[in-house]
Amino acid sequence: MGPLNSLAKLPVAILLLLPCLLARDPSQTSPANPPRSLFTQSAVQVLKRDFSDSNISYLLFDAHSGVLLVGRWENEDKAIPLGSLVKPFTALAYAETHDYRYPSYECKGEASGCWRMQPHGSLDIVSAISVSCNSYFWSLAKNVTSAELVPVTRDFHLESPDDNIAATGLIGLGKQWRIAPSHMARAYLELDERRDQPGVRELLAGMLQSARHGTGAAVGRALKSSDALVKTGTAPCTHSPHAPGDGFVIALVPAQQPEILLMVRVHGVPGAKAAETAGRMLRRMEE
Repeated sequence: MGPLNSLAKLPVAILLLLPCLLARDPSQTSPANPPRSLFTQSAVQVLKRDFSDSNISYLLFDAHSGVLLVGRWENEDKAIPLGSLVKPFTALAYAETHDYRYPSYECKGEASGCWRMQPHGSLDIVSAISVSCNSYFWSLAKNVTSAELVPVTRDFHLESPDDNIAATGLIGLGKQWRIAPSHMARAYLELDERRDQPGVRELLAGMLQSARHGTGAAVGRALKSSDALVKTGTAPCTHSPHAPGDGFVIALVPAQQPEILLMVRVHGVPGAKAAETAGRMLRRMEE
């Protein structure tokens, strides 16, 4: 019996629904399988194939749906120190209690508590995010209480720090403020969703500047055809084998309308060095 004769024997109700059923592609409409662009499909394949180094951990998210596309990160839902990745959220807590006006500040380098020996000089929030200036954010964090941070951590679904956390902990130094990597990645997706809101525009402008000539410049140099929003961080190592610290990177690509968010941890290097690895990963995705 041919296919047309088989169709003729189907109930009328099924025949009426058949065009809709044939038109649907379950892999494209299931919540567990959101629509993906060719770029995101390529990204998943590249990461699985080319970046299996045990020193590299990564999470790749679809920026539109927030769905994790692929990951190679042990215990990504376990809270750990994430270094300077927390700075935008401490800054936003400051902004919400200061009429969304960020301060200007003169960084004097190591003498004023910065990670950089030489001064960064005069900074606003955009340039401070770009170079991840510890001195700038320390001065800002001293005007933020843990209670003032709670609305931000609640809105962005982040773990809150302890009530007695020091200002240094609010800028990601040490191990005081621990956040799950998966939560942090989704918080940056939420930050991008709010890109037109007061206080957020400046943070994303700083991330764009970071990719161009800040701590995330290695990502910007690696990309051939698009800009990125990048934030780097360095934090104490919390996994085996132990190292003095690990470098973290979050990159949203392309900058204007992100399709993906890539979060990377590289064992035993600072954040700016980890950006080189993230840049290679993104470059391979573009090819």
